[in-house]
Amino acid sequence: MSKAIVLNEKFAQSGELTLPDRYSQIKEHNLYLYVKSYHASLRANNAKVKKRGEVSGGGKKPWNQKGGGRARAGSITSPVFVGGGISHGPSNNRNYQLKVNKKQKRLALECALYQKAQEKALFVVDSLAIPSGKTKDAYAMFNALKQRNTLFVTQLSDEQTFLAFRNLQHCYLADANELNAYLVATFRSVVIEKAVFDEIIAEKKGE
Repeated sequence: MSKAIVLNEKFAQSGELTLPDRYSQIKEHNLYLYVKSYHASLRANNAKVKKRGEVSGGGKKPWNQKGGGRARAGSITSPVFVGGGISHGPSNNRNYQLKVNKKQKRLALECALYQKAQEKALFVVDSLAIPSGKTKDAYAMFNALKQRNTLFVTQLSDEQTFLAFRNLQHCYLADANELNAYLVATFRSVVIEKAVFDEIIAEKKGE
């Protein structure tokens, strides 16, 4: 049974929250498919070469068909000529998108959270708001966890909280609507506001 660690205002452990039993039954393949799809969506897809019909020139036959002692040629745009088109090169009209349905996205997120709980790297706090907007206050939160890097998840971050976390190299502040399995899997630890955690846990399997 996996549990999330509850932290108080001073970021010290004050309790635990149990994850639903169904989380342990989710196949990791769902997480794999989502991460694969996420990486595919990041591909720039801008590699492009010109084919023989796209390069300039080629309006006139280079030389006579016969009598020159050379192989016959119809256009200098042929791939055999320097400056001609490229055969079998990349084209930027390829679609790299990989479809992941809503249920798989949900299962991938639950699987990622379960893995973090197994590693004792899933933390829950009442609030991550930093009214002062000071980076040192955000760093104090991060430093108290003693983790290599951390994903902080809020219901909806305000401007001051955003400014506090903005310049921290090993932290990332995300709103609840931005949370996904890839972000959870990428960071060594996750700190999530209780309101967001309760919403995730309350969702039924497959929704």
